[in-house]
Amino acid sequence: MKIISLFCGAGGMDLGFIKAGHSIVWANDNDPDSCQSYEKYLGHKPICKDIEKISSRDIPNGDVVIGGFPCQGFSVANPYRHVEDKRNKLYLELLRVIKDKRPKYFVAENVTGLLSIGKGEVIKMIMKDFKESGYKAQYKVLNAADFGVPQKRLRVIILGTREDVPYRIYHPKPTHENAWSTVKDAISDLPEPSASCKIPNHHGTSHKVKINGFIGNRKTNWDKPAPTIVGRGGGTGGPVIIPHPNLNRRMTVRECARLQSFPDNFIFYGSISSQYRQIGNAVPWPLSYQIAKMIPLSLKQETQKTLETEIAH
Repeated sequence: MKIISLFCGAGGMDLGFIKAGHSIVWANDNDPDSCQSYEKYLGHKPICKDIEKISSRDIPNGDVVIGGFPCQGFSVANPYRHVEDKRNKLYLELLRVIKDKRPKYFVAENVTGLLSIGKGEVIKMIMKDFKESGYKAQYKVLNAADFGVPQKRLRVIILGTREDVPYRIYHPKPTHENAWSTVKDAISDLPEPSASCKIPNHHGTSHKVKINGFIGNRKTNWDKPAPTIVGRGGGTGGPVIIPHPNLNRRMTVRECARLQSFPDNFIFYGSISSQYRQIGNAVPWPLSYQIAKMIPLSLKQETQKTLETEIAH
């Protein structure tokens, strides 16, 4: 299927869709560092511009629209979130493109804070918007750890199927529900960072470790999945990087990338702070891969899946 990717960031979600056999025909983000990281690894040049300034006429047609729309205004990690936060309304740009391009399917991703903001009224409004736009949609909270990612990462995944499309997509079942990957599985082979180290992005922040129970300041256990890797802290702060299990330093950029399942040859560009942010904002590709597998790769496969569903019921 042809994929239109909004708010693509460095490309975590897109990588999963590509690995599942889909093709990115258009991608967009407004962050130059993310666009560079995306282009260098995925080989596709995103349109690096605010989506509000891009006409739907300038976006090619596609079968699927995907987007982890910016979530800072929704995040439970942000104590200043509010229903009127202008960043909360960027989902309207996703909705606009869906309305104008009329893809068969869409996938939207956000933080779990989306469900509680406005006492649940925001998610109701969003689901109503999708329904009135002609889509059968449903949402579910998925944990990336249940899909092989060495990190506990809860995210709201909204899936939509255009009402006239016979085959409806649903959320994937966990592949690693009883066999979570651990921090040790992900990073124990990495040496301590040093000036002579040749591992890409294996450098980090000098911010001191302070264990106080708050997000980014909790102990990391070798034998468990990592806490959530975040793109920023509360309010207007920069990325809060989780401690290494030795508690002597913070995780390096490469260690965070490993915990997000990025391959070592996926290089992140920009300042160290920007690199951390790109990783923290990404959707781990093993999760998006399983979601992408729920979407037919072609009209032929879509027809076959529809027949199989009809026979089963």
